Amino acid sequence: MIEINDGNFKTEVVDSATPVLVDFSAEWCGPCKKLEPIVADLARQYEGRIKVGHVDVEGSPSTAAQFGVMSVPTLIFFKGGKPADQIIGSVSRQVLEKSIQKVLA
Repeated sequence: MIEINDGNFKTEVVDSATPVLVDFSAEWCGPCKKLEPIVADLARQYEGRIKVGHVDVEGSPSTAAQFGVMSVPTLIFFKGGKPADQIIGSVSRQVLEKSIQKVLA
C-alpha cells in the first residue's frame, strides 16, 4: 500500500492509469485497524490490476474533505481519476472483493 496525502493525491490517484482503492482512516480508529490487514492482503492479491493507497484523514484533511469523508473507515474506488464506488464502515473481505470486481469490469 502506498501512502497518499494532500500533496501527492493528484499524482497517485487522479493521474493513475489503473483503478485506485483509497482507504481513508485514522490512527485512533479501531474499525480501521481491523480492516487494514484485509486491505493490505487485497493490495497484494490484485497487484498490477489496482493500486491501493492509504490516506490518514488527520494528516490530509483537504483530501478527506474534498471527497466528503465524514467517518472512518471510508474506502473510495477511483477509476479514470473519478470516484467509481464507495464503502463506509468496516466490511467483510467479500464485500471489498465485490466492489473491486465491479470497478475492474
